[in-house]
Amino acid sequence: MDLVIVESPAKSKTIEKYLGKDYKVVSSIGHIRDLATTGKYGLGIDIENGFVPNYVPIKGKKKVITDLKKLVKEANKVYLATDPDREGEAISWHLFDTLGIKENKYDRVLFYEITKDKVLEGIKNPRKIDFNLVKSQETRRFLDRIIGFRLSKLMQSKTHGTSAGRVQSVALKLIVDREKEIAAFVSEEYYTITAKFNEFDSNLFKYQDMDLEIKNIDEVNSILEKLSQSFKVESIESKNKNKTSKLPFTTSTLQQEASNKLNFNAKKTMMLAQKMYEGIDIGTETVGLITYMRTDSIRLSDEFTSKTFTYINDTFGHEYVGYIKKSKKTDNVQDAHEAIRPTSILRTPDSLKKYLTTDELKLYNLIYKRTLASLMSDAKTLATTIILDNNDYKFKTTGSVITFDGYLKIYHEFEDTKDTVLPDLSSKLNNFIESNEIIYEKHLTKPKPRYTEAKLIHEMEELGIGRPSTYATIMSNIKDRGYVILEEKKFKPTEIGVEVTDKLQEFFSNIINVKYTANMEEDLDSIASGKIDNKEVLTDFYEIFDDTLRKAYEGMEKEKPEETGELCPECHSPLVIRKGKFGEFIACSDYPNCKYIKKEEKQENIIIDCPNCRGKIVEKHSKKGKVFYGCNNYPSCKMAFWDQPTGEKCPKCGSMFVIKNDEIKCSSCGYHKEN
Repeated sequence: MDLVIVESPAKSKTIEKYLGKDYKVVSSIGHIRDLATTGKYGLGIDIENGFVPNYVPIKGKKKVITDLKKLVKEANKVYLATDPDREGEAISWHLFDTLGIKENKYDRVLFYEITKDKVLEGIKNPRKIDFNLVKSQETRRFLDRIIGFRLSKLMQSKTHGTSAGRVQSVALKLIVDREKEIAAFVSEEYYTITAKFNEFDSNLFKYQDMDLEIKNIDEVNSILEKLSQSFKVESIESKNKNKTSKLPFTTSTLQQEASNKLNFNAKKTMMLAQKMYEGIDIGTETVGLITYMRTDSIRLSDEFTSKTFTYINDTFGHEYVGYIKKSKKTDNVQDAHEAIRPTSILRTPDSLKKYLTTDELKLYNLIYKRTLASLMSDAKTLATTIILDNNDYKFKTTGSVITFDGYLKIYHEFEDTKDTVLPDLSSKLNNFIESNEIIYEKHLTKPKPRYTEAKLIHEMEELGIGRPSTYATIMSNIKDRGYVILEEKKFKPTEIGVEVTDKLQEFFSNIINVKYTANMEEDLDSIASGKIDNKEVLTDFYEIFDDTLRKAYEGMEKEKPEETGELCPECHSPLVIRKGKFGEFIACSDYPNCKYIKKEEKQENIIIDCPNCRGKIVEKHSKKGKVFYGCNNYPSCKMAFWDQPTGEKCPKCGSMFVIKNDEIKCSSCGYHKEN
């Protein structure tokens, strides 16, 4: 029997059905080992002897390793079928090394989609482990471990922050820099003048051939004095324009569009996409509905493209068949994968309604229609511009009408397709029309807005920092560390986030910056393609980093705790506010000589009335510090929830709705409440 090892248990049963009785498919459940936390600085890396790693089994994985070793011994051949990216390549190597698999007994296979044809195709086209990809992943892991451990320890000792990271801290810097721009922005007033007619409005934009910027009310009054109610129709210009569909989804564009159109955060989008990639039971079979969801390629396979063109022709007509679009962006694109697309264009969203959850269906519908639209013909519009003249002041009105819907036939729900119809003024050309009124409005210039999650991901991608697989984790980290909060779905840095960024920029601006981080991504790509040696990259980095870190420990001032204005009752030193594992507390400033801690009367944070008694559900902490929500009449009432209850009951089972991962769902049956 041949053994196939995949990462996810969800895939193993599906793939085993495809391959048949001669194969046994098992899961490693992700990584089986990682860097130890022993050795100098707890890095698990022997830097002095050439960056030699010390890998150890991940906690809880010893039994998995033992079971896999037994299966490897019994197998005729082992297929390492972990995910088709650098991380997956590294997991395959860890399996190969840890399980003691012989060189002549294994093959590495890639499944870009979990369908029978593609799984069988992957088995028929094996290769060996690509050690350049492994070295690239390992280098990234070393860099993240070194910066994460050593820089985080510095931040903990000198600031109120808890962590720093190679890419995380650059992402945070973008948010902090934007906030400082907003704070420094000085608004300026400007004015617009509009002529209003029965069927349209027209805006002043020029005087003779000069563009107009109206800065104050005196200029407004001066212009208004020179205007009459009569406007000459100076020109009418109509042009046929093509509106092209967007490219198929990459990881980052999927995260952005799901955020903008579906209000999903990046973490939720990737979780749903992962499930649809690994396989969904659709009644007749369990099958992967989309291709691999970590990719920065917009390429579609010839086979899929051909079948989709046929589908478009048969379903919508020949005039809707489009063409293959290409991206202008080529830097840092890993084109081994395809774009994120449905595995079959025949599996329409409507046909899958009864097999998918509400959120899965929303995301599948978005992926399906974006892919289909990308291969459909352009929409055609008739754009009309009318220029009116009033005493040499030029007013402009624009309108647009769709003359052929093209790809918008399928993608209209995700784009603004409203027609702006203008009246036919061709008979009035060079003649005068009367306005109803001429008005002005005062405006204030605005700073650039704060980043939404979608905009931050887009910015990071444009700047070349991070990778598709890391964006969701970075978004979660900066929120979980308390470095940012969300206000109206936009990132606002906290005091701690600003403090950490400022301290890092004071000493580490040579490393924690966009250019250095983007160049490091290019180096990692070069390692993956075998162009440069990873030890060179690590050595060059560490020489700069270690020296900078030493100077930071010597020169960075420790943030002084805030005094409360009270004196310690035991030694009369000032009491200060300190931050601990479970939040702020008041203690003596002369610690460790005096270990006095002020006991605060706990104020209960009431969430809802207890549904079980007359008590209140309040926020509590477990012995390990984890927040939960329980009745304040405990132990006589043991009503409790791990997730925050809303006070509403589930219509299906009567249990309480709770908020989990930004969703409202039943605490018992899992029923999702629509937002």
